[in-house]
Amino acid sequence: MTTTTHHKPADNLHPIHDLIRHRWSPRAFSSRSVEQEKLDSVFEAARWAASANNMQPWHFIYATNEQPEEHARLTSILFERNAMWAQKAPVLVLVVAKLYEAPGRETVSFYDVGMASGALVTQAVDLGLATHQMGGFDASKAREELNIPEGYVPLTMIAIGYPGHADDLSDDFRERELAPRVRKEQKDFVFQGRWNG
Repeated sequence: MTTTTHHKPADNLHPIHDLIRHRWSPRAFSSRSVEQEKLDSVFEAARWAASANNMQPWHFIYATNEQPEEHARLTSILFERNAMWAQKAPVLVLVVAKLYEAPGRETVSFYDVGMASGALVTQAVDLGLATHQMGGFDASKAREELNIPEGYVPLTMIAIGYPGHADDLSDDFRERELAPRVRKEQKDFVFQGRWNG
């Protein structure tokens, strides 16, 4: 029996938008290619993210399974454990931040790029796509292989595609794929008035 993991909604305690409720990070992807117009839409969503002083520091380098050499180049940047499953995702995206030049403003740049990435993955949910963001990649190799200039920092990689089947994963990945989603309770990270951790 094939086990699909398309729907794994959050067990939210308070009302949230369905796009947020249904966003999660599967490792099983279908080999089906993602239409260019859908990729254009997810990047358009990122384009309109909030940005300090409208600086828009986000950059995205992507490859699809329809360009095997480019897709393999992005796969080669991933750490081995991520590459094991992410190589099957039809789209891989490297997220890059342009550092703001003012001293101490790097964190603002990173925050803005996070906002853009959040918009991107939310738009993907609306289009029936799955995403999985990964910090496990070689940033130095990314700079070299993808010709990223000074002043820009590779932050994360995102696998994008249509949901696949957990049965296509190795045993350890399948177990994680099917496990219930877990989150901290609000009391652990929301404080009124002052820090209370």
